[in-house]
Amino acid sequence: MKKFNTITSLSSELIKNLEQLEYTTMTAIQEATIPILLDGKDIIAQAKTGSGKTASFGIPIIEKIDTKNRNPQTLILCPTRELADQVAKELRSIARYKNNLKILTLCGGTPMRPQMASLEQGGHILVGTAGRIQDHLSRETIYLKDINTLVLDEADRMVDMGFYDEIKKIISNIPKKRHTMLFSATYPPNIQKLAKEILTEPTTIKADTTHEVLAIEEVAYEIEKSSKTEALIKLFKSYKPKTALVFCNTKIETIELTDFLREKNFSAMDLQGDLDQREREEALLMFANGSIAVLVATDVASRGLDVKNIELVINYDIPHGDEVYTHRIGRTARAGARGKAITLYTNREKDKLFDVAKNIEKRDINKISIDRKFIMESTYSTICIDGGKKNKVRAGDILGALSKDIGISGEQIGKIDIFDSKSFVAIDKRSIRNAFDGLKKGKIKGRKFRVWWL
Repeated sequence: MKKFNTITSLSSELIKNLEQLEYTTMTAIQEATIPILLDGKDIIAQAKTGSGKTASFGIPIIEKIDTKNRNPQTLILCPTRELADQVAKELRSIARYKNNLKILTLCGGTPMRPQMASLEQGGHILVGTAGRIQDHLSRETIYLKDINTLVLDEADRMVDMGFYDEIKKIISNIPKKRHTMLFSATYPPNIQKLAKEILTEPTTIKADTTHEVLAIEEVAYEIEKSSKTEALIKLFKSYKPKTALVFCNTKIETIELTDFLREKNFSAMDLQGDLDQREREEALLMFANGSIAVLVATDVASRGLDVKNIELVINYDIPHGDEVYTHRIGRTARAGARGKAITLYTNREKDKLFDVAKNIEKRDINKISIDRKFIMESTYSTICIDGGKKNKVRAGDILGALSKDIGISGEQIGKIDIFDSKSFVAIDKRSIRNAFDGLKKGKIKGRKFRVWWL
């Protein structure tokens, strides 16, 4: 794999920032797309989530942005708010070297008024969901006449969710002369049709569309339906992962399984469609920062969930189709790491199993050895601070308050996430009480903030 500094047309400031972010060697999709995108050519790129595709379109976009023009110049459409937030977060990191570059997220589930106020102040890159962008267009609160770059991220997912017509309406409101990029894990007929309508002489790129055989170990265990929950516990006590993502096919089963795991003293949380946006965001954040050991999810999380170091993915229920199976197991083995994916099935589900998983290895659950004392506990707990970017709160300010003022050692402070109006910090459970009490009584950057313990 080549390094980013081999692309001579990238600015030295960008290269330096990428090195600080530890982006040194390009992934397959980055190596294939960045030079083409820097030449301004349209592309259709097939790549799985976690292959580095955000940087592959983000780097050329950020290099091209004219910060002197306050109007939006790039529009990135995503299927879900979670993915839009992740894309925006990564783009902000990549764009640190470029002063005054503004990235706005425009998604449903949050009030319109703050978004309208932000749009009035201007923004260079808009990252959002089709429904909310369409809402802004209908209210005439968004200006798209200077858009020169369009990205459809996970286009197949957006179309599956029924946003085909919204996408077409949005595109009809931006200039025809533009640079268009379509990223999709699959390329079904409806995506082929959309590509023909919106792209101009595109280059087609396929990279990382399948998971390397050696990267993910795929295993299946036949179980009795009546002993399914016990079988799951048995697998945890055998594989002993630090983190696990368990997929169920229904919301009810997700909730019931989470309750069961908690009763067994496993650190677990559910992620499903009945949760509101705040609850979903907090579940993902706590799983990513180590405050939750097991995330039990419906397929709302099978796309756009980008959490590193998930050791084990378990299909508690067999997924509906091979594409869903591929996306589920792809949550492990991120960024070149190895991973394991386990699928549970009953004797009656044999045919269904081999329809979705072609290279799976069958094993006997009665032959696995278990550690009876093992339970999955989280290392951290999360504290939420009622202040973020808009309050000029930085990670260093929180770190300083915890270490210098309260006396929490650096190794007991985990991931710090800063958002517009809130910040979250993971603290080792052994120090969580001291950290919480200290932040509640003390100050950050000379100011008092409300804090609460998630």
